Amino acid sequence: MSVPEELRYTEEHEWVAAVDGGRARVGITAYAQDQLGDVVFVELPEVGIHLTAGTTFGEIESTKSVSELFAPVDGEVLAVNDAVVASPELVNSDPYGEGWLVELALDDAAAPDSLLDAQGYRRVIDN
Repeated sequence: MSVPEELRYTEEHEWVAAVDGGRARVGITAYAQDQLGDVVFVELPEVGIHLTAGTTFGEIESTKSVSELFAPVDGEVLAVNDAVVASPELVNSDPYGEGWLVELALDDAAAPDSLLDAQGYRRVIDN
């Protein structure tokens, strides 16, 4: 299972990638999309709303179930991936690339550092 070293992770299977200038991109992991099965619908927040770590910011629906998406860090939504809304299967085919979900302006640029690194996330999914 792919767990890129440069990303940070949550136990709820979201990933965070530092972009630049205090921004971060958020998506779900390859493990999460594999557990969900074929993703058929993604609901994302509006640009401009503020997310608080641990709160829900949307839903992802697959042929198996509906799951909530949880904010991994605090920040304002700068962008949502309209391509994923139009073509939810991108979450399955490219979860760490074209399947990203939202981009945030971080309240604290160091916040992702408190999340799991790749090794820590591997321990979560191996248990």
